[in-house]
Amino acid sequence: MRRSRLFALGVVVCLLVLAVLGPRVSLLLAARHYLRPQRLTMPVHGLRPSDVRSTWHARRSGGRRYEGVDLFAARGTPVVSASRGVVWRVGDDSLGGRVVTVLGDGPALYYYAHLDSWAPGLRPGLEVSRGTPLGSVGNTGNARTTPPHLHFGVYRVGMWRSKAVDPAPLLRRSR
Repeated sequence: MRRSRLFALGVVVCLLVLAVLGPRVSLLLAARHYLRPQRLTMPVHGLRPSDVRSTWHARRSGGRRYEGVDLFAARGTPVVSASRGVVWRVGDDSLGGRVVTVLGDGPALYYYAHLDSWAPGLRPGLEVSRGTPLGSVGNTGNARTTPPHLHFGVYRVGMWRSKAVDPAPLLRRSR
């Protein structure tokens, strides 16, 4: 039973990637994201795994619970992809400000928020490797009054919805 559910999940992820990205991505590339993630790369240049502090599920405004980790660094510090994958979204939203989402191994969505700027040429459908530049640290969105940082989130893609997981333990094992 478990094996058939995993296979079905893999098929759904592949079809979803193909539907959204169309001919820009191959079936082989889509299928690759069904694999368990390898170790992540630290997404903020110059930070070490020991610098990561978890504030998982801390209370936030509006009754929300915190689902991510804040990685503090100087404004303009390079932000890179923590996982290989495909850029899913590049845009703005009220909470995250300038954001990038990468569909990567796991399958998981890797969310990078509060960016000061995006890397040149970054667009949905672009294949990225671990360490590919995505942008730079900032404090956009609801972080306007805070020191510059990257909000990094990991959302495991499930059969019917995605589920946030604490990225701190994943980053503490990063390279």
